[in-house]
Amino acid sequence: MELESENHEATFSILKAPDWINVVALTKDNKIVLVEQFRYGIEEPTLELPGGVVDPGEHPKETSIRELKEETGFAGDEVIYLGKVSSNPAMQNNYTHTYFIKNCEKVSEQNLDGNERINVHVIPLDEFMELVASGEVHHSLVVAAVAKFLLYKNDTPTL
Repeated sequence: MELESENHEATFSILKAPDWINVVALTKDNKIVLVEQFRYGIEEPTLELPGGVVDPGEHPKETSIRELKEETGFAGDEVIYLGKVSSNPAMQNNYTHTYFIKNCEKVSEQNLDGNERINVHVIPLDEFMELVASGEVHHSLVVAAVAKFLLYKNDTPTL
């Protein structure tokens, strides 16, 4: 690749990946629905927001509803788009979209892919925010989704 602003060439490795989604799913009593799963990169389980890959031809909003139900068995009644972030612009070409789904409740059992082993946790939102602040929740895309949610929450005080 030749950079117009530079007088030299460079080689880059770029991972082409589909877009992803993360879901901030809150129950009527202000608890957040989370997933715990083993992550091979760091060789330990992580506590995260439900999320997944946007399938070809699927709108990210549809993905957020589908992934929340598949991973947790929960569904809500209002889906709000909070924005997107570059998943890892140094080496990936995709984005991660964040959705806020309100008034979630358990409507079914999990419907996991063959390689998924997910434990569902439903905890008070304040407790989750403490886990993010302490670094116990450390997945960068989850932390970015929390930032998007807090910006939305600050603009919408009647949450």
